[in-house]
Amino acid sequence: MTTATTIITTTAVMHTPTESPDATGAGTYDLRHHGDAEIRGRGRDLTDLAVNVRADTPPAWLRERIAHALGSLAAYPDGRPARAAVAARHGLPVEQVLLTAGAAEAFVLIARALPARRPVVIHPQFTEPEAALCAAGHEVRRVLLRAEDGFRLDPAAVPEDADLVVVGNPTNPTSVLHPAAVLEELARPGRMLVVDEAFMDAVPGEREALCGRTDVPGLVVLRSLTKTWGLAGLRIGYVLAAPETVAALEAAQPLWPVSSPALAAAEACMEPRALAEAAAAAERIAVDRAHLVAGLREFTEVEVSEPAEGPFVLMRLERAAEVRERLRVLGFAVRRGDTFPGLGPQWLRLAVRGRATTNRFLQSLDQALQSLTPVR
Repeated sequence: MTTATTIITTTAVMHTPTESPDATGAGTYDLRHHGDAEIRGRGRDLTDLAVNVRADTPPAWLRERIAHALGSLAAYPDGRPARAAVAARHGLPVEQVLLTAGAAEAFVLIARALPARRPVVIHPQFTEPEAALCAAGHEVRRVLLRAEDGFRLDPAAVPEDADLVVVGNPTNPTSVLHPAAVLEELARPGRMLVVDEAFMDAVPGEREALCGRTDVPGLVVLRSLTKTWGLAGLRIGYVLAAPETVAALEAAQPLWPVSSPALAAAEACMEPRALAEAAAAAERIAVDRAHLVAGLREFTEVEVSEPAEGPFVLMRLERAAEVRERLRVLGFAVRRGDTFPGLGPQWLRLAVRGRATTNRFLQSLDQALQSLTPVR
């Protein structure tokens, strides 16, 4: 494997969780900026390519299951059936499953409940893990993967003394799918290895997944149901880890942290027909992503980060901020990349959509690029 040159930098605890220094210390990253900010208040007139939630979800059958749960709102939530369903889906005992209000809550629990003294976050990736660690008073070190190396991970770049390591797979926003064998090299006694698999069910066959593994020491896997099933507003996800780790995280949760409708959704999404539907969706996403990447390659101004394996694509181009604003005028919201540590203002992230939407976007991108005033 090609050894990637990485930069290790420190986020000091005196910075707020919404701002952290960049690799040079010259600026800051807004760790709490997410794709929904690109469409907030303007979603009705913008085609959303900024949020990585699968389009046309949740499906009707899932909405019906959630609506049925509304009849039990007078009772306190009982998470046992959903927890058992998740455990059965991954072939684990229930003691190794914790249901959470989305993956974001899991990051907060990890930051507050696990005894990490030297946490490391591998970037570019989803920024909530670092934000949660900073908010809990941790000093966070970063390992920054480079575009020149395809954002591939070299396990040797992670400091040996790190006792908690956070990595996404496939990684948001780079769309890199790290080999499971490479991630396993990060594991060792005395270290928690947190793998965010929020988008793994969008990968055909869920290849390179570590969920369900019990032979990797210190492994903590996070899963989200909000992306594939369109449940971002419902907040449902789960953690898979050793029983003692789950117990520590559960002790930090408030009582009844997951609502009855969310529990009903979790149970429904573990059923065979749901798993089959998710698998079929992953195959369609792969085809739609290939169409998007092929279209982007036609633009000499655009560089696509490849290979892309998630339901989103990262691209680099000069004057990306201007292009993003022109795309907004033309009816498309895309995700800025400069809030991700390790990226800069020349990066944009695009959610994968169907062929018709992609074709309209590519036409708009062409218009946006042509309308830029030449730099003198």
